[in-house]
Amino acid sequence: MSELETRTMDTDHGEGVACFDTCDASVGPRGTMELLSQEEASRLNGAQDGELYELFRRCALAVLNCDDSIDEASVIFDRYPHFDIEIRQRARGVKLVLTNAPGCAFVDGRILDGVRDHLFAVLRDIVFVSGEYYKHAIRRQHTTEPEDEQAVSNLVFNILRNAGLLLPRILPNLVVCWGGHSINRDEYQYTKDVGYQLGLRGNDICTGCGPGAMKGPMKGATIGHAKQRNMRGRYIGLTEPAIIAAESPNPIVNSLVIMPDIEKRLEAFVRLGHGIVVFPGGVGTLEEILFLLGTLMDEANAAICLPVVFTASANSRAYFDAVDQFLVSTLGEQVRRYYQIIIDNPMKVAQVMREGMTMVAANRREFRDAYYYNWSLRIPAEMKRTFTVTHESMAGLDLSRDQPVAQLVVNLRRAFSGIVAGNVKEPAMKLIQAQGPFRLQGEPEILAAMDGLLRSFATEGRMKLGAKPYNPCYELV
Repeated sequence: MSELETRTMDTDHGEGVACFDTCDASVGPRGTMELLSQEEASRLNGAQDGELYELFRRCALAVLNCDDSIDEASVIFDRYPHFDIEIRQRARGVKLVLTNAPGCAFVDGRILDGVRDHLFAVLRDIVFVSGEYYKHAIRRQHTTEPEDEQAVSNLVFNILRNAGLLLPRILPNLVVCWGGHSINRDEYQYTKDVGYQLGLRGNDICTGCGPGAMKGPMKGATIGHAKQRNMRGRYIGLTEPAIIAAESPNPIVNSLVIMPDIEKRLEAFVRLGHGIVVFPGGVGTLEEILFLLGTLMDEANAAICLPVVFTASANSRAYFDAVDQFLVSTLGEQVRRYYQIIIDNPMKVAQVMREGMTMVAANRREFRDAYYYNWSLRIPAEMKRTFTVTHESMAGLDLSRDQPVAQLVVNLRRAFSGIVAGNVKEPAMKLIQAQGPFRLQGEPEILAAMDGLLRSFATEGRMKLGAKPYNPCYELV
C-alpha cells in the first residue's frame, strides 16, 4: 500500500511556467528487495556516499517519470528539483519514502505496480553493484588501471543472476531487439508486427527498455503470447544510469536491469540473447551494431551461432541500404557474412529467428555452454573497455584504414558512443555546453561515410525526440 498526498508544483524552466502534479508516498516492495543491511541503507541514503545516493535518486526519478516523452535528463531533473527518496528500515523490511514524486506514477492513491517493480529493480541493482563491485565497475573513470576481461564478464553475469534473469533448463528463446527511441509511426507499427510474430512462436523479448523500437516489439509480443496462452512471457529491459532518464523504462518491461555503463550493457545483450533483430534507429543503434559486428568478426567466434537480422518496413528500406553501405565501405565486404536484411516481412523475420534458436541450442550443446549465458563468445578486450567520453578522447580516436579492421571497428563504435552521449547523456552534454562540439578526425573517405549517415539520421528525425531541430554535438574534421 502507498500513502499518497498529491499537489501541483509550479516549475520555471525558462520557457514560462509549467505545472506538474507531484506526490508524497510510502512504497513497499512486492516480494523482492525486502531486506537491506544497515550499511546498505545508510550508504544509499547518502550518509556515507553522496555520489551513490545521487545516482540512486536520479535513476528512481527517471523510473517514476513514466509518462514523459522528453529525452533530456536535465529537463527532467529541473522539472522535479525537490524530488527526494529515503530508504527506511522497518520490522517487516524496507520502505521507500518518496517526496515530490511525479504524479504520473500513481493512480487513485496507489503507485502503479509496474513502476513499483521498476523502482525496486533500481534499488536492487544499485545496492548490488555498489556493495560488490562499485569501486571496480562504476568508479573506473577515476583510475588508469586496465579492466580485467574475465572480471568484467563475471560482473555482467552476477548482475544478471542477481536480477533473476539467468534461468536454467529453458531452451533458447530470447530475441534481443535493437532500434531507435525516435522513430515514425510506420516504423513503430512494423516493430509491433515483428514482435507479434515472435510472440506467436514463443520468443521472449529483450530491448533497451525505452520507447519506440524498444517498446514496439514487446507490445506486439504480448498479443502473440496471449493468443498462445503464454502467461510466462519475459519482457526484459537493459539500461544504464547515464541513459535511463533519456529512455525511461516503458510499462511493458517486467524485468528491468540497470547495468553500470554502456559497455557492460552491450555485453549483457549479446551474452543473454539467442538472436538479435535490429530495427531503424539513430547513433545508438549504430553503436550497438558496431559492438556486435566487432565481436562476431573476431576469429575466436568463427564457430559461434548468433542469428542477426536487420529489418524494416518497405517505407524504411533506404535506412538499411545506407547502413549496409556504410558498414561495407568502412569494414569491408566480408561484414555482410554476419547479418541478413529482411524488408517488410515480419513473418520471415520470426521464422528466421525460430530456425536460429534451434541452431543456437545445438551450438551451445556442442560447446557445452549454458543456454542462459553465452560464455563461449569472446568479446575483444578493447570493445569491453570502458570509454570515457571527453573532448580529448573523442579527438584521439583513429578513424582511418591504416590499422587492423578489429581496431577500426572499436574506434567507430566509440565515436558513435560519444555522439550518443552528447545527444542524451547529461555529463557529456555539459561538456559540450562548456567547450563546444566534439571533434572527430580521420581518413576523408571514412568521415564522408559517417557524415552522410549522420546527416540522414538528423534529416529523418532519428537523433532526438520531438520536433526541435537537431543541433549536432560533433564536428567531422
